[in-house]
Amino acid sequence: MIGRLRGIVAEVGEEEMLIDVGGVGYVVRCGSKTLGRLPAVGDETLLHIEHTWSEAQGPRLYGFASRDERRAFVLLTAIQGVGPKAAMAVLDIASPAELAGAVARDDKALVGRANGVGPKLAQRIVTELKDKPITDGPVAAFHASIPSQEPAKPSAAGEAVAGLMGLGIAEPVARRAVEQSALRLGEDADVSALIKAALQEIGR
Repeated sequence: MIGRLRGIVAEVGEEEMLIDVGGVGYVVRCGSKTLGRLPAVGDETLLHIEHTWSEAQGPRLYGFASRDERRAFVLLTAIQGVGPKAAMAVLDIASPAELAGAVARDDKALVGRANGVGPKLAQRIVTELKDKPITDGPVAAFHASIPSQEPAKPSAAGEAVAGLMGLGIAEPVARRAVEQSALRLGEDADVSALIKAALQEIGR
C-alpha cells in the first residue's frame, strides 16, 4: 500500500492533482483545503496517501497534508453512508482537531455544514466517532488503551508494487515485474528505479 508520496506538483485540478515521483505521475484526489495549500506547479510537496480500491472505480489515491487528516478520512469512511467524497467534505470544513472537538461536544451542526452531509448522517458521524482517536494529540492519548508500536518500514519492492497497482496494473503482473526488475537492478534499487524498470518489463 502507498502511505506517502514526495514529489513534484505537475498539475492541479478542481478535485485532484498530479504528483511526479521520479518520473512516474500519480493522480491523487484531494479536498479543496489540501489543494489550496499545495505549492506552485514545479515545486516539491509531500502528501499522506490513503490507497483505496473498489469494483466500480478500481484503485484510487486520496491525498492529505497531514497524518491526522488521513486518519480522520479512514475513520469517516468506515461509517455507513460516508463515502470518500463526504469524508473529504467534512475535512474541508473542519480540521481533525476541530472534528474531535465537535465529536466531544456532540456538535452535529458543525459536521452537518459539510456538503452532502445531512442532519441524520451528521448525528451518525458524531455518535460513531465517540471514543475514537481522531488526532495524535491529547484526545488520542486519553483514549489510547495500549501503546502504539512503530510500524515496520515497507520495502522498496513492496512500495513499487503498490505504486504500480495505483496505476491500474493488476497485483500479480506488478509483483512479477518488480521481482524481475529487482533481480536486474540489485537489492539497493530505490522505489522510483524499480517502478521505471517494472514499467519497461510490462511494456508501458
